[in-house]
Amino acid sequence: MSLNSVDTTESENDVAVKLRLKRMGKKKQPTYRIVVADSRSPRDGRFIEAIGTYAPRAEPSLIAVDNAKAVAWLTEGAKPSETVRKILEVSGAWGEFTANKPAKARKPARGKAAERAAGPSKQAASKQAAAKKAAEKKAAEKKAAEKKAAEKKAAEKKVAAPTRGEVASEPATRVDEMPESTADDAETDAPADGGEE
Repeated sequence: MSLNSVDTTESENDVAVKLRLKRMGKKKQPTYRIVVADSRSPRDGRFIEAIGTYAPRAEPSLIAVDNAKAVAWLTEGAKPSETVRKILEVSGAWGEFTANKPAKARKPARGKAAERAAGPSKQAASKQAAAKKAAEKKAAEKKAAEKKAAEKKAAEKKVAAPTRGEVASEPATRVDEMPESTADDAETDAPADGGEE
């Protein structure tokens, strides 16, 4: 039999297999089977294999999945629906699949999207370095200003309170701050006309 005579419309290559939910249970009380089905069959119709169950109404929701079968179907190329993928993540089957999945060799991407995917570029790295230097400079300036303020404060304390051995640069009391009797005495002690009494 030659390859040309084989009917390829119903071959396994054209059938899109999906992992999805099949609704079971009574009205307003759904339970689901996780099934492997042809994507063209109806939601509750024919399926290839049942690999688990999901009961969302139970507290907490019940999930029972045959991880080995799920991983086997995923490696064969079956695509899970969004809900089934989340269920497989909870059961651990998705983690097994992604761990065993060989990495595909991709073409190098181009443009801005490639730059974002590649991580920080040279320009971004230089911006980060400049920001770091600016932060260090600001911290150094702040530290220097604090040191200068501390030195100024220490100098003010030294001037305000002389030690025992030092002499104050200003008199302890000024004439206008002295009590009135002392101020009058200071004026009478000094000769008014240049030395005659």
